[in-house]
Amino acid sequence: MQIEDTPLFGVKVLTPRRFGDARGFFCESWNARTLAEHGLHYDFVQDNHSLSAQIGTVRGLHFQSPPHAQDKLVRCGRGCLFDAAVDIRKGSPTYGHWFGIELSFENGKQLLVPAGFLHGFATRAPETEIIYKCTDYYAPDCDGAVRFDDPDIGIDWGLGGGEVVLSEKDAAAPLLRDFDSPFTWEGA
Repeated sequence: MQIEDTPLFGVKVLTPRRFGDARGFFCESWNARTLAEHGLHYDFVQDNHSLSAQIGTVRGLHFQSPPHAQDKLVRCGRGCLFDAAVDIRKGSPTYGHWFGIELSFENGKQLLVPAGFLHGFATRAPETEIIYKCTDYYAPDCDGAVRFDDPDIGIDWGLGGGEVVLSEKDAAAPLLRDFDSPFTWEGA
């Protein structure tokens, strides 16, 4: 497993090794022992799987607040998406900064998004499937969002000015400057 740091402390890119032959490939998308050797200790309790039918579908920017904050490990099961994390830990030197990466079935990359970050993605292929692990169960009363197109964050989703498909919840989400984050930076 290749593990890469990003400019946002705690956000990592994981690329599992694929073992392929004429039949296809096999890979370990998560191995607790291997990741623990790299200081990554997560107890995932829920797996989520979503399908976005259209190119330009945006889901996010989402978070789940304490006491049910979630760390997430995100990968693409089919298609292609642009995945992004935004630091919302008050006092963090990278508060409001983002990191994004293309995740696809072909590249096999995964994004590890710790609690204290917004998370969202935009699909770049039709019928894109997103699969992600979470360290806490979904709790509707802890669910929140910030606008995906917030100019103060400035994520380049690579949508090329095309039509964006959003939920009503995501379209009505507040801007970062109008948001009181429940997370606090605890240092590195």
